[in-house]
Amino acid sequence: MKDRKFIIFDLDGTLSDPGEGIIGSLILALRHFGIEGDPNLLRTFIGPPLKESFEKHFSFSETQVDEAIRLYRQYFEEHGLHKNHVYPGIPELLSDLTKAGKTLAIATTKADFFAHKTLEYLNIAKYFQKDLVFGAYLDGRRTDKAELIAAVLERLGGTPQDKVMVGDRKYDIVGAKVNGLDVIAVTYGYGTQEELEALEPTAMVNSVQALRELLLG
Repeated sequence: MKDRKFIIFDLDGTLSDPGEGIIGSLILALRHFGIEGDPNLLRTFIGPPLKESFEKHFSFSETQVDEAIRLYRQYFEEHGLHKNHVYPGIPELLSDLTKAGKTLAIATTKADFFAHKTLEYLNIAKYFQKDLVFGAYLDGRRTDKAELIAAVLERLGGTPQDKVMVGDRKYDIVGAKVNGLDVIAVTYGYGTQEELEALEPTAMVNSVQALRELLLG
C-alpha cells in the first residue's frame, strides 16, 4: 500500500475516538423522548448515518428522527465536540504521510460542519485541504458512505489504483468496494473483528503502528 498517492480516511473511530462526546449527546437527545439510552447500544451509532440508527433501534417516525438529530447536534456542538481525542500516533502518521508526498482526504458520515470543527479541535486539520474533507450535509443529504467516497474520488481525479480507503466500520469497506477502491480496515475503532472480517477488506490492522507500516513501509 505504500505506493498509493492518495489516502482517504474515515474520521470517527479511525483518526480519533469520539465515543464519550457522541454517546453523551445521544443520551441527552433520547431523554427528550423519555428514553434512557444504553451506552453499549449507542456505541453502534458511531459510523452509520444517525437517521438510519434512530429508525433501526427506536422505530422513530420521520418527525421524531428530525427532532432527535436536531437535539443531538445541539448537545454535540455545545459539549460533545470537545470530548474527543486523537488516537496516539495518528498526528505523527499524518505528518509523515504528508512529508512523503501523499495527499490526504476525509470521507465521513459526520456532518460536514462538524467534521471540519473536529479536525480543527484535534489539531490535525493542517494535514487536509479543506476541499478534500467530505461529510454529510446538515439537511440529511450525502449520508451514504459510497456517495461520500465517490465525491472524494471525483475531486481527486485519476484512477482507483493510486488510492486507498482507511476505516473502522463495515460502511467504509462497502463504500470503498462500490467505488473500486482497496480498503484497509482498522480494528482499534468501533467495528468488531467479525463485522470487518465478514466483508473481506484488502487488509486489516489492529494498531496505528501497523497502519503506518502498511502505508509507509
